Amino acid sequence: MELALYCPNCGYYEKEEDIIGGRGDYYTSVSVASLFGELLAYQFADWLEGCQPSRPRRGGWGMAREVIRIVEAGAHGGRLAGDILTWIMQNRPALSGQLQYWILEPSDRRRAWQRQNLAAFGDRVRWATNFAELAGVVNRPKGLRTPEGIRGVIFSNELLDAMPIHRLSWDAKTRMWFEWGVKLQSGGFVWTRMLGEDVRSENPASHATSLTARLGSAIENELLKTLSDGFTVEVCPAAEHWWREAANALGCGKLLAIDYGLTAEEFFVPARKDGTLRAYHRHGLNSDVLACPGAQDITAHVNFTAIQAAGEAAGLKTDAFLTQAQFLTGIAARVWKAGDAPEEWSSERSRQFQTLTHPEHLGRSFRVLVQSRM
Repeated sequence: MELALYCPNCGYYEKEEDIIGGRGDYYTSVSVASLFGELLAYQFADWLEGCQPSRPRRGGWGMAREVIRIVEAGAHGGRLAGDILTWIMQNRPALSGQLQYWILEPSDRRRAWQRQNLAAFGDRVRWATNFAELAGVVNRPKGLRTPEGIRGVIFSNELLDAMPIHRLSWDAKTRMWFEWGVKLQSGGFVWTRMLGEDVRSENPASHATSLTARLGSAIENELLKTLSDGFTVEVCPAAEHWWREAANALGCGKLLAIDYGLTAEEFFVPARKDGTLRAYHRHGLNSDVLACPGAQDITAHVNFTAIQAAGEAAGLKTDAFLTQAQFLTGIAARVWKAGDAPEEWSSERSRQFQTLTHPEHLGRSFRVLVQSRM
């Protein structure tokens, strides 16, 4: 999955052609219209304005505002960054003057696309390949031996669901979990049940069990008795690791994820007996995720129970876990109440909002997790 999506030479996300929108393979909230970014920008501005302590200038005259940051991971072509920055510059100019927008991007090719698309914003937009590099360039006040951490907002939109997963199935006869691997057969890729040597463990069942332990309290003995033979789930240690890194990088502010996802308990229903791993090509669902590597998107639902636990273990407080519809509707209500909405809400913008929030479109499929450190 990691190679098929991120290989620098032939990975799906390294393609130069447009893979998002009507001419691509799938739609995102960003591709619907700029309204998504504008609503996020309104919420981010509120959060950022509450995260700006003033400190005395050297010499004691006046006050100096600290730099605040928005950090986006998984920015693809940079469109969402542009929508957010445009709104903040137009509607919160004072905040805009203190803001740095950082994009975490390990791909040289995608970074080049983003630089081109965001050139109009100048040095307001900056790049780092990962959190370790970012920590080395954020403010390090004199007298402190370690970086302060990010003051602001760290967020991702449709990132965690594209991180490589482990695919596990339940063997009802032995009452044990086993892991699926991939092998080459007759010129194509096929699933294969992994053996002890494949997982570098004398006991492959214990390896699979350690992975499923990440699903948390959902796996109870009574629940296991009801699982059908071959019941399949996915776990994603990479997403948990990324979230811990983000949580540890946050000094003060919010950590936000918007993604396809479920709670741990929601993975274990009969309708999901084959798991959530799937592929998309030309807006069609392809059940064979091993076909055409590099030519189709591969995704699996995020286990938000595990992600939330990882953040809380790093000292964050969980503020909200909502559907995208609940999250965006709440922001829109505050916009209207504050009188910040345009006088005329066009029919086009109404259609955009409906697409973003309607349960049959994007409103229910996407979940939003917000955690904070103050």
